[in-house]
Amino acid sequence: MAKAIMVQGTMSNAGKSLLAAGLCRIFKQDGYRVVPFKSQNMALNSFITKEGLEMGRAQVMQAEAAGVEPSVLMNPILLKPTNDIGSQVIVGGKVLGTMSARDYFRFKKQLIPDIMKAYETLSEKNDIIVIEGAGSPAEINLKTDDIVNMGMAKMAKAPVLLVGDIDRGGVFAQLIGTVDLLEEDERRMVKGLIINKFRGDKTILDPGIRMLEERSGIPVVGVAPYLDIQVEDEDSLSDRFERTAEVGMIDIAVIRLPRISNFTDFNPLESIPGVSLRYVKNVSELKSPDLIILPGTKNTMDDLKWLRECGLEAMIKKEAAKGTLIFGICGGYQMLGDILEDPDGVEAGGSMAGLGLLPMDTIFAADKTRTQVEGHFCPLPGVWEPFGGTCFTGYEIHMGETTVKGQAESAMKIHDVVSGMDKTDGICRENVFGTYVHGIFDMEESALALMKVIGKKKGIDVSQLSGVDFAAFKESQYDILASELRKHLDMDAIYRIMKEGI
Repeated sequence: MAKAIMVQGTMSNAGKSLLAAGLCRIFKQDGYRVVPFKSQNMALNSFITKEGLEMGRAQVMQAEAAGVEPSVLMNPILLKPTNDIGSQVIVGGKVLGTMSARDYFRFKKQLIPDIMKAYETLSEKNDIIVIEGAGSPAEINLKTDDIVNMGMAKMAKAPVLLVGDIDRGGVFAQLIGTVDLLEEDERRMVKGLIINKFRGDKTILDPGIRMLEERSGIPVVGVAPYLDIQVEDEDSLSDRFERTAEVGMIDIAVIRLPRISNFTDFNPLESIPGVSLRYVKNVSELKSPDLIILPGTKNTMDDLKWLRECGLEAMIKKEAAKGTLIFGICGGYQMLGDILEDPDGVEAGGSMAGLGLLPMDTIFAADKTRTQVEGHFCPLPGVWEPFGGTCFTGYEIHMGETTVKGQAESAMKIHDVVSGMDKTDGICRENVFGTYVHGIFDMEESALALMKVIGKKKGIDVSQLSGVDFAAFKESQYDILASELRKHLDMDAIYRIMKEGI
């Protein structure tokens, strides 16, 4: 059976996911078969496996760092918030249903067999499992029947590394306060403390570290630096939403919908020198971009209502009329049509008018499309002509079916990897394009084709822009992450903690 080590945090976004990924990479480099595990993940960024099953992207990122194929065994429960008080509950990669927070809190204990079956299957085939917690183990109102923090550590008999975020301030209070709020048996499971996101001269921090160890009785096994590593973010706490960049040769505005999902679609575009990609949440931030992207969303109808109420819908339609390029993906694609209907109350219920920029209607249904795809763009007219023949890979994950009206032709030919069937997807009209395919720009060829589309529309030479092999780029980032963590973590101590267990 595999040895286990668990990374818990003093709060959300303390850096658990990145540290777990770094440990996965280090263990892989040291010759071990290692896999990540998170019993329950709450995020709107998800991924579809080769089997057509859905899991959180954080564990996909960690699986990449570990050099293994992502599997739903690594994330047996995924919660996708549909509104402020409820989530879609996905178990073993399939939708179980939608529950309020209160109902799920009462229900979650029934999922322990699913969690342990997944964990034990991984344990039988690997040397090390790096387990990630969620939020904080000191959320005293949520500790009953916990299945993701100390509850998971007990089930897996995993020693815990507790991570605090010094970049937000108060890291000593974070760590000491968290330890003090744990039960005595839980406190004994915390075998090491890590201060994360440190910038500056560590010698100035040393007196605080000594006091932290004296007060807690737990050794500090590392002070990890603030790292600007370009890997996929777990959820909407991502600081990339707050970044401000000077407008580059090409300016792309992504509408920051309230329930934006799978914004990792745009990471490859951010990596192209000369491209500025901004997340926009109000009219004043939109300005005059070369391309407006409507991204995926967990609730198309509610986010369309928000778009309407905040004035961005009117601005997008105004920009479309001016000839600005508009690109919609998944939920954003659905918004671009004429009508959205939800007869069964899958989302908001009822019927809504879309933006009316593409000739199509969407009807929501309970069945979810989940599949990986590969394909190419058809020969396309006008400004989209540079896309013609370009290959892409990606995945679909959506509720609802879209029907194209009139003489509009499909823009892409697709092979469904899961079912083995061929189909079409997407349409374009004048300067507006829509598709269901996530990850469509991950291949360098398709990302650069988009740059050519924008260059053609803008009348500029984009031949000097270079894309990246995003898969190779991510590999280099994982190696940098592992190298930096080796410098700042006491890996001998971490190996010893893992060997001794609890």
